[in-house]
Amino acid sequence: MERELRLMKGNEAVAEAAIRAGADGYFGYPITPQSEILEYLMEAKPYETTGMVVLQAESELAAINMVYGGAACGKKVMTTSSSPGISLKQEGITYIAGAELPCLIVNVVRGGPGLGTIQPAQSDYFQAVKGGGHGDYHLIVLAPASVQEMADFVELGFDLAFRYRNPVMILSDGAIGQMMEKVYLNPHRERSKDVPEWATTGKPPTRSRNIITSLDLDPEAQERFNLKLVAKYNEIREKEVRYEEFQCDDADYLLVAYGTSARVCQKSVQLARMEGIRVGLLRPITLFPFPSERISVLADRVKGILSVEMSAGQMVEDVLLAVNGKVTVKHYGRMGGMIPTPEEVVENLRSKIIGG
Repeated sequence: MERELRLMKGNEAVAEAAIRAGADGYFGYPITPQSEILEYLMEAKPYETTGMVVLQAESELAAINMVYGGAACGKKVMTTSSSPGISLKQEGITYIAGAELPCLIVNVVRGGPGLGTIQPAQSDYFQAVKGGGHGDYHLIVLAPASVQEMADFVELGFDLAFRYRNPVMILSDGAIGQMMEKVYLNPHRERSKDVPEWATTGKPPTRSRNIITSLDLDPEAQERFNLKLVAKYNEIREKEVRYEEFQCDDADYLLVAYGTSARVCQKSVQLARMEGIRVGLLRPITLFPFPSERISVLADRVKGILSVEMSAGQMVEDVLLAVNGKVTVKHYGRMGGMIPTPEEVVENLRSKIIGG
């Protein structure tokens, strides 16, 4: 079947893609700028057509723990929120990671810290990529730069979550969540009737009990489990790195940006090249695993790198680690809900890299 063409907001695309991906359940709580996801699902009433449960929980804490319960039963479940709401979910997220359960989490980022603003930002990078909760764990983090990717990454996110028994986060922002673009939607996928062998669905006589927990009071056993997680994360680093390059083949200088910032930087590349400055753009699509090896290779060929972010400078730390001192790396960012302009990026490239 062909994909269906629609004009949708990014938030609406996430909701519709979840229905079409055969999701079993959504548990969420409204917060700007992602409330349209919950509103769309409530209006669509997918339970009547696909059997997908949609529930507005009494709080963000309740929502993430409902996800925990659904995931433990082997169901394809998800939640969405925006920055302060994701902060409230951190304990549940680390429990889910510690229990090795698959789920999908969407963060439509707004400015902070605290309640901040409802305008778009990228200041949740550390929280998403480094682990906002306690313990040694990672989420797989996908960074969409379009409404199309908001839809596509739902199905991809579920697939990765179940492949690695690991929570996956789509790290978007308020601009992509609220903007409208054309989007091609995949055909409906039936909800799976398969029950994973590890799921807690009642004990049949053919196997031993399934116990899902993140608790182990034996320190040696807990260390063995953590080593198992480290091995899994290393496998993810080896197999699941995704990125996109824009005019990098002959670039003397490199921009690194994701999401909305990457859209801005595409125009910056065009403006700089009109002035005779050969600039390329590397857009990380996976923030964990980060495309460190590719950035390291490009660092051997360019004279300097500018990390462009809607934050005070978070991803730039991973760029610096990837480059490992080969060339100059600087950061340019806007904060508090401000989006950099293409002209500002070019000017900062000149002042911080070319003239630096």
